[in-house]
Amino acid sequence: MTEVTFLILLALYRPKHGYAVMQYIEEKTEGRLLLGAGTLYGALNALLKKGWIEPFGTESGRKKEYAITNVGKLAAETELQRLKQVINLAETRMGGDQL
Repeated sequence: MTEVTFLILLALYRPKHGYAVMQYIEEKTEGRLLLGAGTLYGALNALLKKGWIEPFGTESGRKKEYAITNVGKLAAETELQRLKQVINLAETRMGGDQL
């Protein structure tokens, strides 16, 4: 899973529209990641097709809201476990262990 995908899923633990997702990611990465609209909406469409997110509420004008699904939560939780393993490996290796 890409970092952007993971961050989008995290953002959508509380329903948001696309622009709010972009703001969340910019804020939480302290400006390290700035998503363009094309990148974001391409990712949202891919996540909709996978069933990891779904539309939320009613459309108000052009602002569609999205929320993470149970399948998306499972994918995010699996990714979190993978990242924890990578961090553990890096900390062990950088701490001098010669695995």
